[in-house]
Amino acid sequence: MKQLTTYNRAAGYLNTIFRLLNERFFESELSTPIITIQSTPKAYGHYTLYDAWSVDGDKGFREINIGAGTLARPIEEITATLLHEMVHFYNDMKNIKDCSRGNTYHNKNFKRLAERCGLVIDHHPTYGWSITSPSEDLIDFCIDNDLRDIRLCRNDEVYTTRIGGTGTHNGTGNTDGLPKRKSSSRKYVCPCCGMSVRATKTVRIMCMDCGEQMINAD
Repeated sequence: MKQLTTYNRAAGYLNTIFRLLNERFFESELSTPIITIQSTPKAYGHYTLYDAWSVDGDKGFREINIGAGTLARPIEEITATLLHEMVHFYNDMKNIKDCSRGNTYHNKNFKRLAERCGLVIDHHPTYGWSITSPSEDLIDFCIDNDLRDIRLCRNDEVYTTRIGGTGTHNGTGNTDGLPKRKSSSRKYVCPCCGMSVRATKTVRIMCMDCGEQMINAD
């Protein structure tokens, strides 16, 4: 796989992850939105409640944005952010109100579907059930689909607290800017042939082709 070091590849990769998540959790019911990569102060991403894009002023598309200054996070965190916004998308499509207080407070409708989709949801006193992290099942989903970290990231000068936002502009993860924790998965590589696998915990694993113990490459 080519290294994810250019904007076009990163944007295309997010669309690929969207398709995988759409098939896995929403039975491919979600229409394809425009996925953008832009700076999002105080949030890791957002979803628009209106057709933010159109073709010749006619056909409209919703927008999901991933914060440009947050792409360096582990891929399971990026996937959790994208899935967070897809939950908003699905609820919007089904006319389920998942945010209140001017679209800032994530209510239990959001929490219920998000947790069914493999997200861990914690409560924030201002933004409700908005703090999002990947479950072990979602991490396994990333491993099973061989999702790789995106190496491209915008060098935003100021990182503010990224927690909630609004129903159309919301974040996931920790509350102190870019997360400091390492990826939840580990990469093991055969020192002989270079074949690699990922695991969610420390393991001892052999390359059956070479008869060599694989080493932790992280």
